[in-house]
Amino acid sequence: MTKSTASVYFISYVFIASGSLNFLARSFAPIANTRRKPFDCRCITEPFQKNAIATRSSGFLDIHSLSLTKDVEIFSFEPGLPPIEDSAKRLFLVRHGEVINPGGDRPVYYGALDVSLSPLGEAEAKAAALYLQQFDLNFVVSSPLSRAVFGAEEISGLQNNKEATVVKMEGFRELDRGSWCGKTIDEIGPETMAKFDSCDESVTPEGGESFTTLKKRVLQERDAVLDRLSAGKAATIVSHLQVTRSMLSDALDFPTKDMASLGVATASVTCIDYDADGTQTVHFQSFKPDVGLAKSKDGAN
Repeated sequence: MTKSTASVYFISYVFIASGSLNFLARSFAPIANTRRKPFDCRCITEPFQKNAIATRSSGFLDIHSLSLTKDVEIFSFEPGLPPIEDSAKRLFLVRHGEVINPGGDRPVYYGALDVSLSPLGEAEAKAAALYLQQFDLNFVVSSPLSRAVFGAEEISGLQNNKEATVVKMEGFRELDRGSWCGKTIDEIGPETMAKFDSCDESVTPEGGESFTTLKKRVLQERDAVLDRLSAGKAATIVSHLQVTRSMLSDALDFPTKDMASLGVATASVTCIDYDADGTQTVHFQSFKPDVGLAKSKDGAN
């Protein structure tokens, strides 16, 4: 056994014996930063400490959670973000805030229905807009649904660039649930929903869309945004859970059948750079500014 190998074994033993692995997972996890080229998916994470120092120079940074999957929601600290490379284009993907579920006490699926933001959802959207105020956005794109338009207008209104008006694009409308709209998961059937989430086209609701169909139209619209955006510049897309998952799963080379597991909190921000050579860099996923708001209700959607 070499000296370096023995050191690794010793350090691992100390961590396990002291229960430090859980601490490391909570306090020293790197910011999710994944680069992808066609046929090549690799991680280029940087140490958490470096990102933390660059982001906030004083105070202890309490990380509530950090994960690519939906069982862990958000960063509780502001993630570090490098300048945009000259050959790249940056998109901030923002999900709308909490909505008033049309089923009341019955959490029903609403999909592409135009439901309203709750008062908390409006506050969440304003918090996301305040976070994005620090970035020079060329323009702000929105789903045509009012819950997304509200957030987009908040973002646009805080930009120094007064030409960063809101552009509504139909392709960023939320997944159409068709005949499932207004139904709970128990009424649809948990097994049926599980098949739908895994892209079983045979259970697509009448008048609705599959994840495969959704992702195709979303990526076409995303490419139209990138075509309009100049290299070295940034823009924002305010949309929905499944729409954001579509773009995020593509950037992470995540199978469409598994994208329902990707965590995207209400009014959270995801940042992706798109390089001219086809590389997609996810700098962070589902960052939600911690401004002391209550936890949103995020059920069927």
